[in-house]
Amino acid sequence: MADPTTYRPAPGTIPTDPGVYKFRDAHGRVIYVGKAKNLRARLSSYFADLFTLHPRTRQMVTTAASVEWTVVGTEVEALQLEYNWIKEFDPRFNVRYRDDKSYPMLAVTMNEEYPRVFVYRGARKPGVRYFGPYSHAWAIRETVDLLTRVFPVRTCSNGVFRRNAQMGRPCLLGYIDKCAAPCIGRVTADEHREIAEDFCDFLSGKTDSLVRRLEKEMTQAADDLDFERAARLRDDVSALKRAMEKQAVVLGDGTDADVIAMVGDELETSVAVFHVRDGRVRGERGWVVEVQENATLGEQVGTFLLQFYGDESEMSTGVPREVLVPERPEDADQLAAWLSDRRGSRVSLRIPQRGDKRALAETVERNAGEALTRHKLKRAGDLTTRSAALTELQEALGMDGAPLRIECIDISHVQGTDVVASLVVFEDGLPRKSDYRHYSIKEAAGDGRSDDVASIAEVTRRRFLRHRADSDPRTPDTSGGDLAPEASIDPGTGRPRRFAYPPNLFVVDGGAPQAHAAAAVLDELGVTDVAVVGLAKRLEEVWVPGDDDPVILPRNSEALFLLQRVRDEAHRFAITFHRSKRSKRMTASALDGIAGLGATRRTALVTHFGSVARLKEAGVEQIAEVPGIGAATARSVYEALHEAASDGGEPAPESTTGETASTTTERMSG
Repeated sequence: MADPTTYRPAPGTIPTDPGVYKFRDAHGRVIYVGKAKNLRARLSSYFADLFTLHPRTRQMVTTAASVEWTVVGTEVEALQLEYNWIKEFDPRFNVRYRDDKSYPMLAVTMNEEYPRVFVYRGARKPGVRYFGPYSHAWAIRETVDLLTRVFPVRTCSNGVFRRNAQMGRPCLLGYIDKCAAPCIGRVTADEHREIAEDFCDFLSGKTDSLVRRLEKEMTQAADDLDFERAARLRDDVSALKRAMEKQAVVLGDGTDADVIAMVGDELETSVAVFHVRDGRVRGERGWVVEVQENATLGEQVGTFLLQFYGDESEMSTGVPREVLVPERPEDADQLAAWLSDRRGSRVSLRIPQRGDKRALAETVERNAGEALTRHKLKRAGDLTTRSAALTELQEALGMDGAPLRIECIDISHVQGTDVVASLVVFEDGLPRKSDYRHYSIKEAAGDGRSDDVASIAEVTRRRFLRHRADSDPRTPDTSGGDLAPEASIDPGTGRPRRFAYPPNLFVVDGGAPQAHAAAAVLDELGVTDVAVVGLAKRLEEVWVPGDDDPVILPRNSEALFLLQRVRDEAHRFAITFHRSKRSKRMTASALDGIAGLGATRRTALVTHFGSVARLKEAGVEQIAEVPGIGAATARSVYEALHEAASDGGEPAPESTTGETASTTTERMSG
């Protein structure tokens, strides 16, 4: 591991101008390229204390052996140079936005004497017009099948074209009038090119003019009593309209825009792009990439725009008039100027705030979120990936064997009230939901304050006391869990109950204090065969009790992904239980003290109406319709609720502004 101080430039030698810098390793290979408004300020940040750097940045600066920079005149020039160097050197520490799959496009070879239409994947070639990308190849073939009856451009390969020309007869598509059959001279090269140009015009959005032209020709044919041609034109117009319906109009003002959304977590970000041309969605694309350093959403947007619109071989749709993003990067003005230069006219870079564009941006965001979920499920469902994750965990934590059973606990509360905990179980890298447990915290609930460390200690003690009770029937169960006690041996199967054996790895949501608290409880109970770690959220550090420094797993490792997924599942389960408990308490407080209304009737009322708010809107007769509620009780409920409202005595909904960082964010998990 290299020491950054050995190649750190003297601060006075670094200029304060805008520019682009390169880090090289010991072999001279470029491993990172970046840009800066102020080179001195940016480069100095890389040579701070190693322990204060992000793990990815720390790995980069310790891998590098030298740094160099190039001063440019403007920030726009820095953008362009940074992109050119990233494209040329492909540095390993720069995030590259690559498709999560190969998207097919519709290609029209206008550079050939007889242009042809076909499905294409790959880099763009000169002289070929591209449309898309489409989400599926069958969508292209369906579109081509509809349009070739109106625009009979050839779709055969060059080999088939030459063979039919030699035989002097067309292929099947030529016989059914879905190809103009230029191979046998049915149309000239110029006439066939005109058909191909009309085909391209239609896909480019010039739909209305083509439909009007065909309708005019249809009317003229009918006036000339050429009913056969008029009927054929009528069918052509219907085919074009069906093709237009498949490209739904989402923006009625004929907007030309790309709508970009990003959804992610601490490790990965999913990017989705909808290409809107003339108000219609012409194509979509998606990526799932690793999050770089502590990059903000704006920084991620800037990196994506630079790479996506800079690579002409990947860009089949060109630069639109408008780019809608979830957040403007700091150098938004420079990016807009750079995009305008590439387009040749002004490009607007902005965040949609309201109306149809905002609604479309939310749709794209949902697509990005679903893509990230599918990506995580695919990784979690792969046996080889799960085996690799368990093996990496074993090696990173120095365990004797792979952690085939992992348990994780998480605490959830609001300002120290309604404190609950969850325990989730993963076996062989997959959730075992039948073994999930939740706990109501006793020791921290009465003092009105939040103590996550004490709560984790309590849950750990209760969980392993339960283990002791299940494994030894002579030991009394003092865990006080929310579920009824179970006998240690299942009389039906003769096997130990679910908690009769301990986990291989016990994970707590938190850093060193939480991990030490759980380990201390295990030592107290004499449990020596369970590894304990804490997973901190900020940098996804893995804390092992007794170690001064955390274990830093590579951000793209399967082991870290598995730990994150286990932690997120515990977080989700804790929040679900916390909300249900808080809801019950708030419901009870609203209906508490009403004469003749016990717990069973309160539950019946809330279940019937769905909420206390809807119950307040009901009349006495409607309340009396609930089974078990008589007329007198209904009157008491109605008067109590409305008197509380008129006196201002009903408690306001509890604020969640004090919710801790561990309970405010619900992450997606498989």
